[in-house]
Amino acid sequence: MLENLLRPTHLLLLVIAALILFGPSKLPELGRSFGTMLKEFKKGARGDYEEEKPKEVQAAVQDNNK
Repeated sequence: MLENLLRPTHLLLLVIAALILFGPSKLPELGRSFGTMLKEFKKGARGDYEEEKPKEVQAAVQDNNK
């Protein structure tokens, strides 16, 4: 059943449905948002994220780690 899921005709139908639902002007914005969300998710899953801290706090933490 899942082997035929990503055939070209299915992908074309998905693109047409997305154009009808969101319109051509909204799709690039949705794509960027989805890409940013995936990037943040991967970063969080790997543990590469660092919380935003003021520069003074970051400098103090780096000095303490030396």
